Amino acid sequence: MICKTAIILGHKFVTTPVLIHLFSRNIQMVCSSPDQVIIIIIKTYCYNLVIIDFDDSVLVKSIRFLHRVAVSLYQQKKERYIMSFTGKSFPSITVDAIDYLGDNLQINIFEKAVKEGKKVLLFWYPKDFTFVCPTELHAFQEAAAEFEKRNTVLIGASCDTNEVHFAWLNTAKDNGGIEGVEYPLLADTNRNLSSILGILDVQEVEHPEYGTLAQGSAVTYRATYLIDETGRVFHESVNDMPLGRNVKEYLRLIDAYAHVQKFGEVCPANWEEGKDAMNADRKGVADYLAKH
Repeated sequence: MICKTAIILGHKFVTTPVLIHLFSRNIQMVCSSPDQVIIIIIKTYCYNLVIIDFDDSVLVKSIRFLHRVAVSLYQQKKERYIMSFTGKSFPSITVDAIDYLGDNLQINIFEKAVKEGKKVLLFWYPKDFTFVCPTELHAFQEAAAEFEKRNTVLIGASCDTNEVHFAWLNTAKDNGGIEGVEYPLLADTNRNLSSILGILDVQEVEHPEYGTLAQGSAVTYRATYLIDETGRVFHESVNDMPLGRNVKEYLRLIDAYAHVQKFGEVCPANWEEGKDAMNADRKGVADYLAKH
């Protein structure tokens, strides 16, 4: 979809028409006669422009200026429309992974949920061999039996390689390692899945000489996804890097969703297994509030 943004450069050029190659389907540029103007129409994405066979410094500077503006507008648009996957199918992307035995795997979260008929809890953490991260991985492992009772598969994920994952899996707990963790770990080293999810600590910035560069750590925030047996996301949340998660809350959310699936009722604030739920209508909420 094309943005309703057009930048018009009103110079009167004293040269022949310009030959410009645009290495993107996402920018359209109209270059016409010297008496006309250049118009750039910005679409959803934009990339670098390559200018060929042209020496006019005024035009070159103008094109580079417009490109910087285009990148800035794109970044603003991207930040404004961070996509939520709740209520949608989880992206069907296959990612490298490893298990505690050292077996290299290929895991597609969406396909795993659908083909195995299980819920999936996928949790992302910034980096191996860090500080808050091992406390979370051990906490999820300690609750592994509870997740299994709820027909839920645990999967951890970061942008580290399988080799680094395996080294960490073989590092003792009392030395900062995750020895004893048995669920698989995704190795999203190409950052395909984390980029689609929009959970990377990275921003695009313009360099006057080298064009668009990445700024930030390029690792993920502490994002968590709960996916049902159809591959649909029923919960997502993202913590900043210093904030560890409460594993019990995800068990509560799975219990609540399972209750909705089984009984068709909805679960009010602070609902836990065994407490009253309610029908999703005016009488249902009135009856619930009258009792509570």
